[in-house]
Amino acid sequence: MLNFKQLNNITGWVMFVIATLVYILSVEQTASFWDPGEFIAVSYKLQVPHPPGAPFFLLVYRMFSFLAFGNELEIAYWMNVGSAVFSGLTILFLFWSITLFGRKLFGVIPGEESKGQTISLLGAGIVGSLIYTFSDSFWFSAVEAEVYAMSSFFTAIVIWAFLKWDVIKDPKEENKWMIFIAYLVGLSIGVHLLNLVALPALALIYYFKKYPNPNLKGA
Repeated sequence: MLNFKQLNNITGWVMFVIATLVYILSVEQTASFWDPGEFIAVSYKLQVPHPPGAPFFLLVYRMFSFLAFGNELEIAYWMNVGSAVFSGLTILFLFWSITLFGRKLFGVIPGEESKGQTISLLGAGIVGSLIYTFSDSFWFSAVEAEVYAMSSFFTAIVIWAFLKWDVIKDPKEENKWMIFIAYLVGLSIGVHLLNLVALPALALIYYFKKYPNPNLKGA
């Protein structure tokens, strides 16, 4: 009999497969007529894009260009596929974030989930992640080589990591996760500054966990 943790992991990866497959099947075959053309060119040649720059993005998408195996007509396509993969990973961590947040919201004790709670939490995760999968703006960014797909991935994994940190009781484990989160935020700045928008929300998660009597002034 599968427990909640196993079902949560399996369902999350199923959401990843569904989202990634949808994006790859609908991916742009070449460069779009705006910034993706610039990012594809500078990633392939490891040059400098418009400010503030995206050095980590360029390095990662340069590796996706290798999948063209020297065929320059397919370089844009494979970089677009890179965005599809990162967008699929975004949906994966969104699903896990929804189930983590739902478990906290309803006071569900880890390892003691009832059948009804399991169905409710997984159902909420499936509905929420699939709605975002097929949302207009996210789908558009998922099928072209722009920084937003990779930036969304970093935002999703940072929020998921902080929600994981929130349920940890051991201070040593907390510190490990905090270092991991800081490292992810640092990498994300090499993609896009959008990830910094999540930091105020993460500060509130820290405050409500570490201070037993939260109030408006403290927040």
